[in-house]
Amino acid sequence: MYYYLIIGLQVYCLYHLYKNRNAYYWWFLILFIPLIGCLIYLITQVYNKRDAEKITSEITNIINPTKKIKDLEKRLEFSETYQNRLNLADAFLEIKDYNSAIPHYLEALQDKSQNSFYATAQVIEAYFNVEAFDKVIFYSEKIKAESGFNKSRTQFLYGLALENTGNTEEAENNLRQIDIRYSFYEERLALAKFLLSIKKEDDAKGILNEISMESQNMSQPNMRIYRAVILEVEKLLKEFDNPT
Repeated sequence: MYYYLIIGLQVYCLYHLYKNRNAYYWWFLILFIPLIGCLIYLITQVYNKRDAEKITSEITNIINPTKKIKDLEKRLEFSETYQNRLNLADAFLEIKDYNSAIPHYLEALQDKSQNSFYATAQVIEAYFNVEAFDKVIFYSEKIKAESGFNKSRTQFLYGLALENTGNTEEAENNLRQIDIRYSFYEERLALAKFLLSIKKEDDAKGILNEISMESQNMSQPNMRIYRAVILEVEKLLKEFDNPT
């Protein structure tokens, strides 16, 4: 249990460090002197009395994610509010239990007094991951006129769903919206692969080159997060330079 507590502390501190963009030397302290480094980081960068309960809860959720689900289920059972149901659906989505998340999102969407954009975008994410592409298209078309849809991951998933149902032209129109510099690296790699599949090699190569150049200016944390993407980008660029 002691070992898992240290791992949980490290994960929480590294997440907080990345999210708040604190000084880079904390990475070394937390990774190479785990217990002392984490305690110093928590005391100097995170901790105050109001946050103590929240930190304890988040570390517990890292070690035992099902506890978070059970707690949220009890909360929903006690009070069936829109927000409680949404929180539970989000927790299922977070642990990739998409089939459990979907019914709760659909139930939340029955409440017409609420702004439905967020819940709709979340259920689209869940449906995409179970390859229910017709549902992705159906719910995307309910919110695509809203400003938050344009240039979002939701629009990207809509484009992929259109591709999977054979609507290549509309797929391209939507997928290209995600081509925004210094962001959406995984999605832009997928866009480049899509363009290759429809024989638009020059466009695909242009996107791959942009990602490659942007990677040279990435912070070390982002380099770790997107390492697989960057490696695949470089591999595809080499294939352009050395066609078989």
